[in-house]
Amino acid sequence: MNYACYQDARFIVAGSAFRADAGARGSAHQSISTPLIGMAQDGLAAFEPAYADELSVIMAWAFDYIQREAAEDAERRWHRDEKGGSVYLRLSTRPLEQPLRTIAPDLRQAIIDGGYWLRQPDPATELAIVYCGAVAPEAIEAAGLLCEDRRGVGVLAVTSADRLSAGWHAAQRAREQGDRGVRSRVEDLLCVLSRDAALVTVTDGYPETLSWLGGVCGHRVRALGVEHFGQSGSIGELYGHYGLDVNAILAAAEGINGRPVRYRFQ
Repeated sequence: MNYACYQDARFIVAGSAFRADAGARGSAHQSISTPLIGMAQDGLAAFEPAYADELSVIMAWAFDYIQREAAEDAERRWHRDEKGGSVYLRLSTRPLEQPLRTIAPDLRQAIIDGGYWLRQPDPATELAIVYCGAVAPEAIEAAGLLCEDRRGVGVLAVTSADRLSAGWHAAQRAREQGDRGVRSRVEDLLCVLSRDAALVTVTDGYPETLSWLGGVCGHRVRALGVEHFGQSGSIGELYGHYGLDVNAILAAAEGINGRPVRYRFQ
């Protein structure tokens, strides 16, 4: 895949059953071992959607993206969108309850750009949970419990850590070159939070996939993820073992803000 991207080959590759989501098959049965590979690979746009409607939007965009012709100095408002490239989809075989919603144009663009607020945070909130991929139910459940004694805990759905990161770096370069008005998608997302708010990030992959979000606006971050593999069991057992379950998210929220959590998920 590395050499194919280097030669500007165009393809869509999908990998399923990764990390702890592999359940009884064992957490070493996975797609790319860490989503950081998808983020770092030049010529490859990497996505990790949680829901089927997100995947539908990404696939429609991807068929256009892989057919774009390269330009000499293509870096539009951010990113490598004008020259196109290949697309990597990091998926899961875990069954998830699907949201009943209409994908409006703004949401469609947000999914492609890398993320959106699934639960909009209160301006005075002190915490937001950021998730990527199939850990969505745990993030949503934890946010619901935390909202019982905290105001407006936000839930940020990341559909592509790759595109959020690339957009942020491109915006910084543009500002350094004199275009002071440029802002990236991730800056727009996180600026709604107070500077004193904290982020708990969770992904079924290496934790540094999302830990960099703290550098965007200066928020404190507790990054949850998978650092080891080799165990097998049910998804619930593996999420508990690797610290991806609801209790792990609640503990992280307690630790980063120094406030006791009254509820624990059973």
